[in-house]
Amino acid sequence: MTITSKLKSGDTPTAEQIKRIEQAAGRPPASDPDSPVYTSKQLAHLYQEAKKLNKKQTVGIRLNQKTIDLYKGFGKGYTGIMAAVLDYAINHPDIIKKAL
Repeated sequence: MTITSKLKSGDTPTAEQIKRIEQAAGRPPASDPDSPVYTSKQLAHLYQEAKKLNKKQTVGIRLNQKTIDLYKGFGKGYTGIMAAVLDYAINHPDIIKKAL
């Protein structure tokens, strides 16, 4: 059985809430049927498959200086933002049509 309590920011827990937390700390975590326990071999396989899905390729692209400066204004990780914008645009053909 799961018991939850909500506190507002700045509130302190009641004595009853503290007691329930202390009692729960002594019990093992409840099993979750939606989250099975994997062997290290299974985890290694899942990791390799995830790497394949997230593999990225470096490409050269010619951009005007204003565009580059605007993206660099986002700071570290600006190339990831560029990639996200391109991914979004390719999934929304109306954006591509407006740019042509």
